[in-house]
Amino acid sequence: MLNRYPLWKNLLVALVLVVSTIYALPNLYPPDPAIQISGASSALAIDDTVLDRARAALEEAGVAVKGSEVGPRSGLVRLTGIEQQLRAQALVRRALGDDFVVALNLAPTTPAWLTAIGGAPLKLGLDLRGGVHFLLQVDTDAAVVKRIAAYETDLRKKLREQRVRGLVKGGDGNRIDASFASDEARTRAVAVIRETAPELQRLTEEREGRYLLVLSLGEQQIREIEDYAIQQNLTTLRNRVNELGVAEPLIQQQGRNRIVVELPGVQDTAEAKRILGKTANLEFRLEARPDAPAADREQFEFRAGGGPERSAWLERDLIIGGDRVTGASSSFDENGRPQVNINLDSQGGTLMNRATRDNIKRRMAVLFLERKSRTVGYEKDASGNEVPVLERYDEKKIISLATIQSALGTQFRITGLDNPSESAELALLLRAGALAAPLDFIEERAIGPSLGAENIRMGVQSLAIGAALVFLATLVIYRMFGVFAVVALVCNVLMLVAAMSMLSATLTLPGIAGIVLTVGMAVDANVIINARIREELRNGMPAHSAIGAGYDRAWLTIMDSNLTTLIVGVILYAIGTGPVRGFAVTLSIGILTSMFTSVVVTRGLVNMFYGGRRLSKLSI
Repeated sequence: MLNRYPLWKNLLVALVLVVSTIYALPNLYPPDPAIQISGASSALAIDDTVLDRARAALEEAGVAVKGSEVGPRSGLVRLTGIEQQLRAQALVRRALGDDFVVALNLAPTTPAWLTAIGGAPLKLGLDLRGGVHFLLQVDTDAAVVKRIAAYETDLRKKLREQRVRGLVKGGDGNRIDASFASDEARTRAVAVIRETAPELQRLTEEREGRYLLVLSLGEQQIREIEDYAIQQNLTTLRNRVNELGVAEPLIQQQGRNRIVVELPGVQDTAEAKRILGKTANLEFRLEARPDAPAADREQFEFRAGGGPERSAWLERDLIIGGDRVTGASSSFDENGRPQVNINLDSQGGTLMNRATRDNIKRRMAVLFLERKSRTVGYEKDASGNEVPVLERYDEKKIISLATIQSALGTQFRITGLDNPSESAELALLLRAGALAAPLDFIEERAIGPSLGAENIRMGVQSLAIGAALVFLATLVIYRMFGVFAVVALVCNVLMLVAAMSMLSATLTLPGIAGIVLTVGMAVDANVIINARIREELRNGMPAHSAIGAGYDRAWLTIMDSNLTTLIVGVILYAIGTGPVRGFAVTLSIGILTSMFTSVVVTRGLVNMFYGGRRLSKLSI
């Protein structure tokens, strides 16, 4: 029948609108400002005792606590105001000590029944009070020291192969000191160095009957090492953020040796802070022989659970480092203990095979390297808040020391880990790539409106004023059909918000502009339909026929105009970054929802109001 939907189509429209309403509801529940507590190590669990200590410290200082809860791997303390977050973080950090990571967070307040069906509030960008900001400093001096250590190891091997007797050891800062018993030995060493490492600067001198050779890097080489460390850290941080699943992150260099990381809509900021700053790496070394010279060996302790021994002597020379790891995954061995499966690149596999093939029945150690910090005091910042004074230090401990049974290649496994969480975290860090230099957190804050509260207020106000004017003009010009258009516009915004929430899209201030544009484009479609219906009525067509013809003949025009705009939105998303992508996402989703509401929903309303009635005229 003319201007009547079949039952299934009415049910479909109703279902879409009901689902949209349900998944838009979480946006009515604003998040609570909170601090999140997790262990500095993934093996350290958070329980009610830890949260009780945190709450006691806050209540003693007069900080109002709204509530607390224990999660699978962390705990949350909810606060009553966002202005209390920084002070609360400092108080809890001081009360709990260095064994715990205390980070800022926004805790969701969505009801459990909505969360159970996958409902979640819309993720807001950093310019709309969502996310966390980290400023990290790259320890470029450590990168230079690491490269000097690699030169030291290589030179010691080359001189040993050429049978040049001498003592090679790292000096202070950017230098390697070599000592020889004769000028002839030093001359031969210079020839070897000139061939293998010509970039090293050489300075000779004689002292107390020894022939000394001082090697160092020039300013240009140091600059290249520092630049490489920063770029490698940027790449590694991007990989780690991808592993965390953060949408629309901002990771960029600031100044000479700093990196800014902004994570919009992040939920687990404590986990993000621990993963981002983890300078975890591996070194594979052979156990030193009992008769090895003291200069060629080092003593390291075992981590808890790493082995029955307390310490072991290892060779200074590395077989390979963590930079040769191309893949890592966590699993369990035949005894149900956690392990990490390692994949090496071709060069790493060659070096590992060569070292293990020639050392069957010797023991090989896996060293775990980690940059840590400890609190040595407290001081007040410019705002009068107490902040900890941290001392950074590097920890190297053995996690595995096993006898080599056969030659290894590009694939093998490491054991000796405490629990599955630790093995999963180590696999994530190795898979994302090793940091070329340690990172220190020098600033952390919850991001408020980066464009200012006034700009955000004006952005929301522009949407409200624009929508109101559009509603008024539509009602005045098209009367009853204007009412249908206004209802469709409301449904359009509802569906747009629900779709972005379900897709975990990030709304930014440019995204609000996209919503405003979407409202205008949705009205444009109804203007085309209503103008076509008026034209058919002027041509003498009956009312019901004019309605059908208006929708049918306007459809191709609406589809063409929206399709071209959608193509532009997809291109903007593909080649744009940051705010441009936020605008493109909102615009693209809005085009799809507006086509549905402008044509299908308004037609359904018209059918419900006019369908089955005898009409002499239309209110249009």
